[in-house]
Amino acid sequence: MKNSNKYVKQYFEPQGVTMDWVKKSSIEKPPIWCSVDLRDGNQALIIPMSLEEKLEFFKLLCQLGFKEIEIGFPAASETEYEFCRTLIEQNLIPDDVTIQVLTQSREHIIAKTFEALKGAKRAVVHLYNSTSLAQRTQVFKREKKEIIEIAEFGARLCKKYKEAAEGKIIFEYSPESFTGTEPEFAAEICNAVLDIWQPTADDKVIINLPVTVAHSMPHVYANQVEYMCKNLKNRENVIISLHPHNDRGCAVADSEMGLLAGGDRIEGTLFGNGERTGNVDIITLALNMFSQGVDPGLDFSDLPSITAVYERVTRMKVSERQPYSGSLVFAAFSGSHQDAIAKGMKYRVEKDTNTWTVPYLPIDPADVGRVYEADVIRINSQSGKGGIGYILETQFKLILPPKMRETFGYHVKSISDHEHRELPSQEVYEIFLRDFVNRQDKLRVVNATYEESKADVVKAAVEIEYLGKLFKIEVVGNGRLDCVSNAIKEVTGKDYVLESYVQHALEEKSTSQAASYVSIALDGKTHWGTGIHSDIMTSSVYALVSAVNRMLE
Repeated sequence: MKNSNKYVKQYFEPQGVTMDWVKKSSIEKPPIWCSVDLRDGNQALIIPMSLEEKLEFFKLLCQLGFKEIEIGFPAASETEYEFCRTLIEQNLIPDDVTIQVLTQSREHIIAKTFEALKGAKRAVVHLYNSTSLAQRTQVFKREKKEIIEIAEFGARLCKKYKEAAEGKIIFEYSPESFTGTEPEFAAEICNAVLDIWQPTADDKVIINLPVTVAHSMPHVYANQVEYMCKNLKNRENVIISLHPHNDRGCAVADSEMGLLAGGDRIEGTLFGNGERTGNVDIITLALNMFSQGVDPGLDFSDLPSITAVYERVTRMKVSERQPYSGSLVFAAFSGSHQDAIAKGMKYRVEKDTNTWTVPYLPIDPADVGRVYEADVIRINSQSGKGGIGYILETQFKLILPPKMRETFGYHVKSISDHEHRELPSQEVYEIFLRDFVNRQDKLRVVNATYEESKADVVKAAVEIEYLGKLFKIEVVGNGRLDCVSNAIKEVTGKDYVLESYVQHALEEKSTSQAASYVSIALDGKTHWGTGIHSDIMTSSVYALVSAVNRMLE
């Protein structure tokens, strides 16, 4: 690509970090979660949510287990202000949930913000101003000292209004565009705010370190977080919050490494909605922890329903490949993947284990409300015999012999390839019934009576209808099925070999139907047929006749 030389590094690597966090292999406990869907996510929508939609979304977030929810920027618009007042006046905020509001460091905005919070039992007031080199030089055209004064001005005003507030007010400060700010200056301005707010063990302060624009690889952000953790005053009384955006596609990695480096709290959105490329996807981040055996403290056990509400109220679409949430993320079309998944599922049943180690599936789809039959094994021209056999066995109780699974697999793949589409499992079953089960199109056995001798020789009188003509044949064989087979050979003139015969019950009941599978070979080619009937002998005859009819095609 041209013009790459015009791009320069816009981040600053902190000095004096030890990177001890790299030695940690996993996150051992969930962070404090704060949803910013109703502020950051909402302001990124082409059509912002209505009051009714915001109320519905707020209730959903509460149901999912969020204890901190940023509800908006009350001074920004009447809709934002009205939403805040509605939640408070209609007593819609659960006692264990804290709402959060955003404000700039300007007096009339801070005043409006505290006015919006009147009557709230507990709220976070989130103060911010931009601190990056690019913002200072290009937007504000101010020196560092002047930028600090903006933050201090807002901090003092917030403290003043807090003294008159009715409920519990918690302060949060963000050096906006933190990742483009010199680490020493970021620590200096945060400490100036902390000097004013004076956090204590009973009145902690949140310092938020946003990846307002992602400039670096995730480990650099984590080093910046480590630097701040080591250089902030009253660290024991400060909650370090992370707010990663996804400009480089690294928001989840930024969050995970930032937590390892000392972060305590995450601000993000469901499905990663937000300005530009969005915020960190809290669902992905939480379920990553879940997949490592850590309870994230949020309930994503019904992702399809959550997705439906989100898509309706935001008018956004969750990608089919969105981690954990997308409609295709658990789907396996590849034959080798399907085979491994099917065998992994069978292994769990055989070993009676609760441990989840199924190949290709990082978590159990059922844990997030997905259905194995509909979501895991999907059939198209790329599928294999293992997946197709898995569908027939798990959904329709048909246990095809291995070689028949292969034959039927190619048959189904050919149909999918020819029609250029995916085949639903019900359709796969219907194809099997149509093309392999109880076939009587060119030949059928009308009746058969048997006479068995002590020498294991069976005599039979068999009536066969073949190509519209009725034949009555008397034959002998080493069993009933062999008798019928010999009669068919005599009528058709086809000297095939009866290769295999397998059967099983479709249900574990005395009145269950039996499924029989028969293969015959002629001129080096094998033909399979299946018979299903409540009488075992009848089902085996049906299977043989089905195989013969497939041979005659």
